[in-house]
Amino acid sequence: MIAEATVMHDAPAVAVSALRIDFPLERGRTVTALGPIDLDVAAGSFLAIVGPSGCGKSTLLRAIAGLTQPTSGSVRVADAAPSTLIARHELGIAFQEHALLPWLSVRENIALPFHLAQRPVDAARVEELVALVGLEEFANARPRQLSGGMRQRVAIARALVLRPRILLLDEPFGALDAVTRRQMNIELQRIWWAQRITTILVTHSIDEAVFLADRVIVMSPRPGTIRTDVAIGLARPRDREVLSDPAFHALADALGRALDTV
Repeated sequence: MIAEATVMHDAPAVAVSALRIDFPLERGRTVTALGPIDLDVAAGSFLAIVGPSGCGKSTLLRAIAGLTQPTSGSVRVADAAPSTLIARHELGIAFQEHALLPWLSVRENIALPFHLAQRPVDAARVEELVALVGLEEFANARPRQLSGGMRQRVAIARALVLRPRILLLDEPFGALDAVTRRQMNIELQRIWWAQRITTILVTHSIDEAVFLADRVIVMSPRPGTIRTDVAIGLARPRDREVLSDPAFHALADALGRALDTV
């Protein structure tokens, strides 16, 4: 059996209500990509979103980030419009493409959001995050000198440097090989456990979702809606041992079956 998640209603960090997103096609036609969706995300929790390709996972994340505007319905983040948090630099975002500036060092890439926000660089915060992502020995290295996993760690550190209220991750490890991806899952779980920032992850990997999340939603094919909402009751903090836990495999198998039926 798979446990249904208990929806949190006390001051959710993210509140999505009757969200629908249409995209224009040729000759005035439109296609409904997403919705309707109702979703609350509790403060300090980790939500993973899985579903078939083209179901609107990234579109939902972009709506929460304020990068895609709803056709109808609403998105509130920390009880404000996403644009308000963007203006305050309180949304951290990391995508599959790390988008590091090749002429800057690890330390300088992590510090970049301070310059973009026109704030003085908090050198102590930068060094804290260099250490948190385990790159002290590479702090002065350029992106070309780093492995793919290291570059993604820099991107996540950069997303965290201004202490955002919400962290949004869109397939951040999708381009990595299986071994590196598993190691990055372990690293991200450790980083999240240390920071406890409300996090939403879009992923195609069921194992990744179960390992990282407190809760996983399974989306339907387009137009994307929430088909299943599952609580992940595995103890934290999590390490490699949980990957061999029968409870982990039972959850992954049940989510796989849920995906097979969408």
